[in-house]
Amino acid sequence: MTSASSRPSGHDVVVVGSANLDLVATVEHLPAPGETVLGRDYAEHPGGKGLNQAVAAARAGARTAFIGCLGNDSAGDVLHSLMNDEGLDTFVVDVARPTGRALIAVDEKAENSIVVVPGANACVTISVVDDRRDVISRANVLLCQLEVPLDAVEAALAIAKVGGVTTVLNPAPAAQLSRQLVSLCDVVVPNQHEIVQLGGTSALFDAGVSTIVITLGARGLRIVTRQDEIDIPPFAVRAVDTTGAGDAACGALASALAEGHDIVTAARRASAAGALAATRAGAVPSLPRRAEIDALVT
Repeated sequence: MTSASSRPSGHDVVVVGSANLDLVATVEHLPAPGETVLGRDYAEHPGGKGLNQAVAAARAGARTAFIGCLGNDSAGDVLHSLMNDEGLDTFVVDVARPTGRALIAVDEKAENSIVVVPGANACVTISVVDDRRDVISRANVLLCQLEVPLDAVEAALAIAKVGGVTTVLNPAPAAQLSRQLVSLCDVVVPNQHEIVQLGGTSALFDAGVSTIVITLGARGLRIVTRQDEIDIPPFAVRAVDTTGAGDAACGALASALAEGHDIVTAARRASAAGALAATRAGAVPSLPRRAEIDALVT
């Protein structure tokens, strides 16, 4: 793992991941199986874990690149426009499949239920990643998630690892991961459900992960290393919608690590970003800017 100051000129953060159009319904309570509920409101927002985290990193101050796939459709046009507006350097392949969608219900307690339809995101292949080998290998931090095919994620992590790039994986949505893929990760950022799916902290350490940052929702974050556990307390906010909170935290964490901050400082900034995102509706619309994060952590 190479420090940010010693990296050749490149991006602070490179994200390989998904981009979706989020279809968001506000409901009184989340429907049980077989239940139909009436929505109070409806909105469409850019989203997808990859895009959310790329925008979060950029707003937190990182020069950020996004690698992924979009459909050649109106939703793809919306997402292309958003990426340009946010100042992302985009390496996007337009494909024949429709742009990905996420169907999201948000209740009055700000809890959510999400169904993701991958669409074009399923076209993020090893070849797509390999075509951008130079972009990945010159980054300070590579940030990945699991909404694109796992073989492409593993390929991106392998390229980064060979180049001495710090690798960060948000293992969401939860999936069974090979030991080889996990061994390529310096930092893993699961929530409290995903860490169980991964076999617990000991399984990650056995595979070679150096640091685990567990997101605990309203209870903040927990940093776990082989030597220590450090709780990062939550910031007191009034939650409105938690949809983008985890992605805000991941993007801010990657941005801070790319700047050379230690893991405790980076996690504290991540916690602040997640808290701020929970105070606003939507995923991308809720992601905080650097000045907001700075103000909350000082």
